[in-house]
Amino acid sequence: MKIVATLLVAFVALSHVGILALEMFFWNHPVGRRIFAMTPEVAASSATLAMNQGLYNGFLAAGLVWGLAAGRTDVTLFFLGCVIVAGVFGGLTAKKSILVTQALPAAVALIFVLLS
Repeated sequence: MKIVATLLVAFVALSHVGILALEMFFWNHPVGRRIFAMTPEVAASSATLAMNQGLYNGFLAAGLVWGLAAGRTDVTLFFLGCVIVAGVFGGLTAKKSILVTQALPAAVALIFVLLS
């Protein structure tokens, strides 16, 4: 059970590294515009905000990696909770699919961490 929990937390961390890359480096690129369904004008005008969001996603990933590397369940649970809250908020305010792509994996990982 502990191995599954660790793999799930690592998956959530890695997904947030991916989100960081998309928001910080590929937002105003054809790949980012396609993923986020934006016109070039919208992407250009929101690029600075996206970079800020990307940085926050990097902090979430770093916190999860810290929790895993240090063997600190409390830290891991805190950052999984942060991911869940961010995913629910994003799902309610920005795009419903964020509930599935961000909040759900973190919630599953949190359950496995609690059970291990």
